[in-house]
Order: sequence, then C-alpha cells, then structure tokens
Amino acid sequence: MQLRTILLAAAGLSALAGGAAADQSGPGFEVGEVIVAGDPLGRSGKDVASSVAVVRGDELDHRRQSTLGETLTGLPGVNSDTFGGGASRPVIRGQTAPRVKVLTDGAALLDASEVSPDHAVSGEPLLLEGVEILRGPSALLYGGGAIGGAVNLIDRKIPARLPDDGFEGAAEVRLGSADNERAGVIGATGGAGNLAIRLELAGRKADDYEVPDWSEKTLDGSFSQGRTATLGLSWIGSRGYLGAAYTEQRSKYGLPGHNHEYEGCHPHGSTLHCGGHGHDDDDHEGHDHDHEHDHEDAPVVDLTSRRFDLRGEIEAPFAGIERIRLRGGYTDYAHDEIDEETVATTFTNKGYDARIEAQHAPVGALRGVFGVQTSRSDFAAVGAESFIPKSRAANTAIFLLEEYAAGDWRFEGALRQEWQNMRAFGRPDASHQPFSASVSASWGFAPGYLASIAVARSQRAPSAQELYARGVHLATNTYEIGDAALDVETANSVELTLKKTDGATTFTASAYRYAYDGYIYASTLDQFEDFRLIRYSQADATFTGVEGELRRQFAPGLSATVFGDYVRAKFDDGGDLPRIPAGRLGLRGDFARGDWSASAEYMRVFEQEKIAAFERRTPGYDMVNATLAYDLALGGFDSQVFVRGTNLLDEKALNHASFIANVAPLRGRNFTLGLRTRF
Repeated sequence: MQLRTILLAAAGLSALAGGAAADQSGPGFEVGEVIVAGDPLGRSGKDVASSVAVVRGDELDHRRQSTLGETLTGLPGVNSDTFGGGASRPVIRGQTAPRVKVLTDGAALLDASEVSPDHAVSGEPLLLEGVEILRGPSALLYGGGAIGGAVNLIDRKIPARLPDDGFEGAAEVRLGSADNERAGVIGATGGAGNLAIRLELAGRKADDYEVPDWSEKTLDGSFSQGRTATLGLSWIGSRGYLGAAYTEQRSKYGLPGHNHEYEGCHPHGSTLHCGGHGHDDDDHEGHDHDHEHDHEDAPVVDLTSRRFDLRGEIEAPFAGIERIRLRGGYTDYAHDEIDEETVATTFTNKGYDARIEAQHAPVGALRGVFGVQTSRSDFAAVGAESFIPKSRAANTAIFLLEEYAAGDWRFEGALRQEWQNMRAFGRPDASHQPFSASVSASWGFAPGYLASIAVARSQRAPSAQELYARGVHLATNTYEIGDAALDVETANSVELTLKKTDGATTFTASAYRYAYDGYIYASTLDQFEDFRLIRYSQADATFTGVEGELRRQFAPGLSATVFGDYVRAKFDDGGDLPRIPAGRLGLRGDFARGDWSASAEYMRVFEQEKIAAFERRTPGYDMVNATLAYDLALGGFDSQVFVRGTNLLDEKALNHASFIANVAPLRGRNFTLGLRTRF
C-alpha cells in the first residue's frame, strides 16, 4: 500500500465528516485523564490487560526535562540511556531503540535516534500534553520496533475539537540552576466555524551541567539548546475532523565522552589494531597510540527536523464501521556532527509513516479494530563516521485486534503481519516477514480489582545498522560490524498483572518474562582501553522482571506511594546482557491543600553488578527530588508557579543504561523555577 492510497483515504474522511461544529464532549474528541490514546479501542488504562502508564497534567509539567528519556525516567519500568544534556532515549524493561518505538499520536517519528544513543529523539517535551508508555502485548500493534515497548507522545499540534469561546492557550517559562537553563513555550488554538488553527513556539538553552565529585565542576559537552515551531490546521465536523501540521525543530547539543584517540583503530579478523599495532600483550604496551588529540571543545550535533503530520477521525462513516482513524507523517531529518568547527559527519533520514485503523461495530460481545500501515525510510551517513551505508527500509503491515467481554471477564487477541525490505548501497538486499500474535484474559474478580495474563509471540526484523554497519563509531567508542545474514528475532513473552483501582489503597503490579529466540545484540570481540570491536550477532536470551507501585490515600490531599522495578537479562548459554538498568525502590509523598501542592520523592538505585563481558560495575546511589507549587490568578488567567529540586543530595550518579556511564555522570543538584498560565 503506497502513500498516495493513504492520501486518497484522507480525502474520503474529509468528505464524510461534514456537518456542524463538533460537540466537544462527544466521543473521540475529548480524551479523559485515564484514556489511552495509543490503544486502538480507546480503553482506559485500568481496562488494558497489560501494563500501561499515562503521564499528564501537573505530573508531566513538573517532570519535564530537555530530553524525553530524562522526562520519563523514574516511572516504574522506565529508565533512559542518557548521553549528556542533549540526548537520551527511553529504556523500557531493559530495552531501548530499536526495540522501543517512539510515536507521535500513533505515527513514527522517523529521526536518527534508533541508530545511536547520541542522536536525540526529535520531540520537544515542553510541547507535550501527555505521554503514554505501552508495554507487553499492548504495544504489539505498532510492530517489531515496539517489541520492547512503545512511547506515545500526545500533543495538540492538530486540533481535534473547537476551543471554548473560540480561543485557548497556555504559556510557560522556566529557569534551571545546575545548567543555567532558560526555557519557554507558548501554544494557542483559535477556531471559527468548522476551522481551527494551532500555533506553538518553544525554545530552550542550557549550559554544561554541574557534576558532583568530578574532576571538573561541569561536564564538558553536556550543553544543549533548541527551538521548535508548529503550525496546525483542522477542519472539524459533527462526526470527526481532518487536520495537518508542519513542525520545524532546530537544536544543538554537545557530545560528552567523544574520543578521537581511536580514529585509526580497525579490525583484523576478530582483533583490534590501533595505531598500526595489535595488542597481544595484556598491558597493551605494544600500542603506539597517538595521544596528541587535545580538544578543548566537545563535538556538537546541529540538528534540523522538518515534519508534516496528517491526522483524521470519522465516526460512523457507513454501516458496520463505528470509526476510522488516520495517522500519518513525513519527516525530513538531518544533523551534522561538528568537530573543531568542521562538519565531520552528516546523518539524514527522509521518510513517511502512515496508518489507517477501522473499528467495526460490535458483533454481540465482540468488538475490534483492523488496519494497515506503510512506511519507508531513506537513511544516509556521510563523512568520517559513515559506518552505515546509504540504505532504504520499506515496511508494510496489516493488523487486527479483537476483544470479547463476558461478565467479569475480558478476552483479547491481536495479530500483526509485516513485510520488510531493506536495501543498502553495495550490500545484499534483505527481506523479512515478522509475524506477531498475542492473547490475553483479564478478570474483575472484585469491585475495583483486576487480574490479567497476557501471552505474546512478537517478531522483529533486523535494522539497517545491525545488517550493514561497518566502521568507526566514536560516539560510543566502537568499531561496528553488521551481518547481512541476520534473521528475525522472536520474543515469547508472558505477563501477569494485578491492579486495584478503587478505594483509599490502589496498586498495580506486573511480573513478566521475555524468552528471545535469536536475540540480536552487539557482541564485543576485542577491546583496547575504552574502545571496543563489536559484531552484531544472535543468541537466545531471557529477560525477567517485576515492576509496580502501591498508593495509599490517608486523607483528602495527602497520599504516599511505594514504587520500584527490577529486570534481569542474561543469555541462555550463560553471561549477562550489557547496559541493563539497576533495580530501583522508592517512596513518594504527595500533599495538596487549597492553592498549595507539594511532593517529595526518595529513590534508591542499587549497584549493578550483573554485567556483560568488557563492562564495568556501577555503584548504587540515592536520588531525592521534591516539588512545591502554588496556584494563582495572574492577570485573570489560571496560573501556577512551582519550584522543583532534583538530586537534592548532590550525589554522583552513574547511569548503567548509558553507553558513556563512566565518563558522563548525571546532573548534580538542580533547582527549576517555573511559571505557567492558561488563557
């Protein structure tokens, strides 16, 4: 199915959605606080069999950081693979890209973040209305790239309803102490007749951040700055809407830990040779390695992303169909990696992703969604670190989700079939047909209680990097070798979930096990100092873990929550997987009275001693965060002023999930002062 087919369907949506302005409280337009927009059936989080987390409102406002990974880290089961202050990707249950898919309201972002952790996710946290984290079978319908989970970004760039009184908006400014952050955002929606227009502007600038107990006061290369602008337009009718938006993002950030001392390293078979010598001796004295590279400034990533989004929904377009939903996007992404004011490497990614879902009318107690998705990505890396050849990935998929309700029981089944074709300049073509399926059952065995089990078989096709990489990748201090013969990897998973959603005490707890057949990983063949020779290989592996939280409401406005997570990942033939986050256990208290609200959080991150070959242990640390907020009327508008402190103990924290954990600690003690208002 080609992109033009999707555009023809969009025209059909526009014609079918005619009528007066939509009722803002009607179905499909106003998303309730606990409704999961990334769920095709639009269910609440408590009704989805597998584990789902939704972050909105004040919680998201206070959590916001310059990167998506930092914004979400600390949620049960969610970490980040931090790379200084400019880039960090979400890590879900020990997995990150290319097994964790980042979506914008159901459509893929199509940036370069899946290639390397030093490439930022091209989404601005300041502009998000909410974030949904889908884990286990609930992410299956988004394909093999979500085999470990999906992160769905909810924004307002394309209006889905007409604003009250014809106009609404919000603005926020914030200042940070540890990195001298200055940030601001404003978004406004106006409507007249059946048309609504949206304008968003955001900007931020932060210096190198402070690090405690370090050789320098600040971490060189941890600065970041960026600006984003969006213009969206929608036609809204009585039964739906059709809209489009253009977003342009420009950002610059540093690359801490970048080391040019290994530029001359190359493999001879499975052995590294650096500076023209091997290293047969354990002390590496045979290396005549050039140590004269003394860079005062860290390399810089200069990023530009231009994106067009298309979204539409139509209620009851014809008999037998309750709703049709369209999501699509086209991205023109590029970033230069600049060293000593010279462009060393340019990464580009151009492509589209389009998806149509149709929800059929109930057949007895059976309701469901079926759909089709198509995408294409043209990726290239040109320059000193062109370790991946120019490549094109094309993917087409069909999917089906059905739910059957019987009294206190709900049964669910999902299928997805993909066809992926990969082509690369000078390399053999690769074609794969991943197939995924899941079944689940949930039982409301008492009022407010839900127990569920979900079983899935999920497959992922190898990425271009895993198939075709060959060359030096200095950001991660590796020489990467791909394997064009890699096959699909298969995860057979089971997840048990227990939830209590009503009453003074509520909780959610999940236990899971992923048994991978042919898990694709970067196997370290040799190492010289901090530089590694890796080859993408396949082996069977198992991920086992638990996550959850327990909340107790002691009185109106006073509650406490205990939360934590742990994941153990190892190869079936012995040995541990690299960069698996350490276990965590925390306690949070929340208070609200009148216009005041506050929260305090303590989290213990334990030592990670289950490490892979050539990997170092990371010590445990304590993380203390707190927020104080006050609601007020400012110029007649509802406003809030808040101050949030993070890492209040000012501890040196090494993030084991990071490629550069030992050379780039997390930010030290930081205070963020913010003011936001709605108008």
